[in-house]
Amino acid sequence: MTAGPGGYRLEDQIGFQLRRASQRHGAIFAAHMVADLTPTQWAALVKLAERETVSQNLLGRETAMDAATIKGVVDRLQRRRLVETRPDPEDGRRMLIAVTPEGKRLVEDGISRGLMISAETLNPLKPAEQKRLLDLLRRIA
Repeated sequence: MTAGPGGYRLEDQIGFQLRRASQRHGAIFAAHMVADLTPTQWAALVKLAERETVSQNLLGRETAMDAATIKGVVDRLQRRRLVETRPDPEDGRRMLIAVTPEGKRLVEDGISRGLMISAETLNPLKPAEQKRLLDLLRRIA
């Protein structure tokens, strides 16, 4: 392949390769996750199952979603009755989010699939390479 203007090759750029890897992972995720959950919905449900009840703001921070994104995710999960919201009794401006029993069941059903999705995404790499990739991604995130 030849380089473009100024020697720039798209295929050598981290953003391009991260996007390609993300697209591959997204396709694997969509093919295998339970209940047509999106990756952002899955992340929110797993974190809520782990934390029980958190503010919408904290949920967004812990799942790497901005305020608008986490609000949309919570709204969609609430419509599906997988989470419930209520005002924080200590601060009426803040919403608390909790996973419902149905949401907990969905997380329990989805854990093995989530592990399989991660394994399939990383399958082209040897185990040591998988660990190294995750370590490197954590360093740049």
